[in-house]
Amino acid sequence: MKPGKITHIIAALLSSITSLVAHGAVTKAEPAKSKLTKKPQKKSEGEPIVSINSLVFAPNQLRPAQPEPGGGYPWKVSIVTTVFWIGEKPTENNPVPNRASSWDKEWSKSYGGLDDPAPSHRSDYLPVKFTPRQNPFYCALPYNDKAATGHRPEAPQVVPWFNEAYQGPGVSVCKDRWIAIRKGNKVAYAQWEDAGPFRTDHWQYVFGDERPKPNLNKGAGLDVSPAVRDYLGLNETDVTDWQFIDFKDVPRGPWSKLGDNNTFVINDRKAGTAVAQAKKRGDPIVELITE
Repeated sequence: MKPGKITHIIAALLSSITSLVAHGAVTKAEPAKSKLTKKPQKKSEGEPIVSINSLVFAPNQLRPAQPEPGGGYPWKVSIVTTVFWIGEKPTENNPVPNRASSWDKEWSKSYGGLDDPAPSHRSDYLPVKFTPRQNPFYCALPYNDKAATGHRPEAPQVVPWFNEAYQGPGVSVCKDRWIAIRKGNKVAYAQWEDAGPFRTDHWQYVFGDERPKPNLNKGAGLDVSPAVRDYLGLNETDVTDWQFIDFKDVPRGPWSKLGDNNTFVINDRKAGTAVAQAKKRGDPIVELITE
């Protein structure tokens, strides 16, 4: 065979081998481009990663609001805020009377009567006709953790403090929780005592990143009591910021003085009982108080 023909055959063989290798590499790489996986992927700069977690809802993937590093829970800002009160009668924009709450069928009775919102019928953040038996600084958010029996199925995953506050299937873990409410440079503190306005299932807003849903009250996402209104100087419909707050971070103020449900009052009563018992036993009082 002539040298020229040998060279031609070798070149043809090399070309075929190169083509096969290249084709094999492409065939192997293609599935990787179209594969959708749950595993985290390293994203290119400025390029978002889409995963199954962001497309499919499953209860075990819920992420409740958690305290921010070095601080409290995140603020919900520019929330339309309306005023409501215990004993309020139904109106066009508030069709549900407030004689009962989501967690107390005898709310008006537990409180002691009508929390009259008229400024002329109030003094020092209180109704003038009686001394409330519960904290007059209260609020409502559009979520109820309780179901007909037990708790809503998502509650253990979306309520950040669920496990630490759980006291059994009949007890709400949201009732009496403290929140901070901010207007300008003033902050009031109130306890969560009812579900509303309008909705009782919007955990995506209360514990997540969604905004309140549209409703008859301009998309209101927070109801506050007359005491909160008076402390912050709010209009009947206003705009505030709010956040959940751990009790240890709530300062003393007019919200710490009254109420069988008030954490301050409960703790003060316990401390008073402990001091009285210590005196009776002759124990050193200073040591007891400072512990």
